[in-house]
Amino acid sequence: MVARLVIAAPSSGAGKTTVATGLMAAFAGRGLAVSPHKVGPDYIDPGYHALATGRPGRNLDAYMCGTGLIAPLFLHGARGCDLAVVEGVMGLYDGAADQGELASTAQVAKLLKAPVVLVVDASSQSRSVAALVHGFASWDPEVRIGGVILNKVATDRHEHLLREALGGSGVPVLGVLRRAPAVATPSRHLGLVPVAERQAAAVEAVAAQAEQVLAGCDMEALLALARSAPSLDAEPWVAEVGERLHAGGPVVPTRPALRDDGPPRRVAVAGGAAFTFSYAEHAELLTAAGAEVVTFDPLRDESLPEGTSGLVIGGGFPEMYGAELSANEPLRKAVAELAAAGAPIAAECAGLLYLARSLDGRPMCGVLEADARMSERLTLGYRDAVAVSDSVLAPAGARMRGHEFHRTVIEPGAGALAAWGLRQPERRVEGFVQGGVHASYVHTHWAGSPEAAARFVEHCA
Repeated sequence: MVARLVIAAPSSGAGKTTVATGLMAAFAGRGLAVSPHKVGPDYIDPGYHALATGRPGRNLDAYMCGTGLIAPLFLHGARGCDLAVVEGVMGLYDGAADQGELASTAQVAKLLKAPVVLVVDASSQSRSVAALVHGFASWDPEVRIGGVILNKVATDRHEHLLREALGGSGVPVLGVLRRAPAVATPSRHLGLVPVAERQAAAVEAVAAQAEQVLAGCDMEALLALARSAPSLDAEPWVAEVGERLHAGGPVVPTRPALRDDGPPRRVAVAGGAAFTFSYAEHAELLTAAGAEVVTFDPLRDESLPEGTSGLVIGGGFPEMYGAELSANEPLRKAVAELAAAGAPIAAECAGLLYLARSLDGRPMCGVLEADARMSERLTLGYRDAVAVSDSVLAPAGARMRGHEFHRTVIEPGAGALAAWGLRQPERRVEGFVQGGVHASYVHTHWAGSPEAAARFVEHCA
């Protein structure tokens, strides 16, 4: 049994990340092994969670991975831990558009049988807080709201009014946090600035969040609530690869046989400040498929790791580092040569921009005959994708679920062989399949499609 809490809120901006990260750091500081999790496709918050706990931040996405994998993925990440803290996404009951409760924090809390702590921004209310909390607590009887943390409370008098209002609600107040500029984390066009870009400042912010939580929250009551969660009837997820039936049937997991044809196939994975978006399970699946995973930094390294036979370039903020990426001409040339040799390259979002001919007018790798630039328009949402062309990730006709999140455009939006056909919110094709290259704006979670990792490693031969 893993003690666990889900940290949720009525809406975005209430302070979920501050409270969740502060709780993680505070409990870790007391000597507990804390497992950090994030509902949904967010890549940035898990970086702060990892900083707070010393463990990989892991995502729980019921849309991309399926509801049946939520508990197994949770147990995989929480193996050997004393406590798990799960940060929610958006408002408690907000999920995938037009999909009911799918991928909402409420759904994940129910799948994990976890008590919910509701973080309420109390800055502009007093007695009305009771009606708000009552509504959220009674909306879905299967969601157990075990307590509330009041955030952005102005004064002692304000706190008194809030506590008095909630006195008869049946939902205990487990914490009261004052407004504190020191815990703030800067944001820009896609959310918080990642840890990798502000390491020292991020350490200070997480420490301040822990201090604020320790000063304002009933840590013993929160721990007791977490320990009240029942056991889960599930087995931990294991990084196994297999084949999915073409018609969309279940995954048949298989452990790869030990290879006797030489050293493992080396897969280089882009990292560093420009490419911070990744799921921990991707590297685990690549390893399970027989690959040796090696990380490199396109901002610093002038060559790919020796013996690279495949390349994964995930998401991030190349637009913030366009000059530096462009100036690293030796690495751009090495990537282009690897692509020309037919090696498998999987590029998502930031990776797509890096493979383009140019980004905001600066030369990039030139693998794709396309040019990218920043845009005022935000593209955001889940995607139901069908592979248009055979590629190193999927055969034509295979279905995968993903997520788009960017403020850039690339022209053209698709190559002669497109990567995906998207069915919502509008029908279109996008991305590029070119030799061994699969490049797209769509982020995918391979735990939901483990055959992608196996197929990619097979193409590394």
